[in-house]
Amino acid sequence: MKKSLWPGDILWAGYLLFLAAFFGVMQHRPMVSLGWQGELPAYIAKLREARRQVQFQGVKTVNLLQARALWETGALFIDARKPEEFAELHIEGAYNLPPDLFKNKDVQLLVGLPKDRRIVVYCGQEACDSALQAAEKLQSQGFTQVAAYLGGFRAWDEAGYPVDTAQ
Repeated sequence: MKKSLWPGDILWAGYLLFLAAFFGVMQHRPMVSLGWQGELPAYIAKLREARRQVQFQGVKTVNLLQARALWETGALFIDARKPEEFAELHIEGAYNLPPDLFKNKDVQLLVGLPKDRRIVVYCGQEACDSALQAAEKLQSQGFTQVAAYLGGFRAWDEAGYPVDTAQ
């Protein structure tokens, strides 16, 4: 025999749900306030930048215009996105080298490459850390002219700069 829900049970469930929501909002009140004011994305970007400065302090970064100038002078561009994303569209002349490939010590793309070659690493968008991770790994392997382009492929494409698909 099934027991039916009593109105009291539903009231208790509603009361517990209300308490959970109330205490959750109170616990995260500063974030909720920023969200209501429309300032949460800027706050999160500021936190991300502070974390990156500590975590990747030895990695040089470049902006969109600097990346374009390096591309025009023949710097090697490395796309740190997944192979599927790279195949769909990437910066013209770039090579795909996702960070998980760096687990292998002998990456074919890097074999014989001069350690002072200018290299720019990028990923999909500004919020992505793959470019920083790959640039850090390249530096740890002795490459001295490595920079991470933080704007990512999205900003490059939106600027109308040259892109290509995998052949």
